[in-house]
Amino acid sequence: MAWLCFFTHSSFGQTESGTAPASEVTTAASEKTEPKANRLVRLSPTEEVWLDRKKKRVIVGGKICLRKGLLEMFACPRGTKEHESIVAVNAKSSLVHTALLAAGAKPGSPVSYDPQYVAATGPIIDVEIAWKDENGKTLKRRAQEMIRHVKTRKPMKEDWVFAGSGFWKDEETGEEYYMAEGGEMICLSNFSTAMMDLPVESPQENASLFFEALTDQIPPLGTEVRMILTPRQPPKPDPPASPSS
Repeated sequence: MAWLCFFTHSSFGQTESGTAPASEVTTAASEKTEPKANRLVRLSPTEEVWLDRKKKRVIVGGKICLRKGLLEMFACPRGTKEHESIVAVNAKSSLVHTALLAAGAKPGSPVSYDPQYVAATGPIIDVEIAWKDENGKTLKRRAQEMIRHVKTRKPMKEDWVFAGSGFWKDEETGEEYYMAEGGEMICLSNFSTAMMDLPVESPQENASLFFEALTDQIPPLGTEVRMILTPRQPPKPDPPASPSS
């Protein structure tokens, strides 16, 4: 609860430099006119997913589960692919998908390979991680800053897109299952089951993995974090030209 109170009052506005971006500051006036309950909505009593209706973003609880090694994921549901993900999330992929829909994101399509490679599509989702250090100071960092390219050793620059995964049907029971529940929540290697993926070719074979953890940029193992997913707004079209006189 303390985490959420802090979120509501300052939106993790204090960055590592201690400066609060103007866009993150909550004023006293807005506190009076907009009750907390209208701004953060928890979507499940058992899973840590909140919808920030004012800022049109999704907040997901989790823990740091890996700080060193090759990566196929950035984030996965707890109990799935922690051995190759930085963050283990306390929620199912399907609920995070639903939250992104509520935040205004419309899924595109996952990667396909038949008859040839076609990259994942969808709106860009900005991913940030917020946590408290040993002194209780709240820090925030872009997910890309925790990842580097294996060959260049430089931080990752690519953005994620909301591909949307898909469903498969159990022929015996008739039940449908969201395919990203197996771990493919936020992927660094391309998966046709990915909820969020990179819109560039990134193999999943161990010998060809492109990304690894950037250890000194990642909080200690077991650190509780909040993952902030913000659908990036498309640029506004230019206004129509006024008729010449």
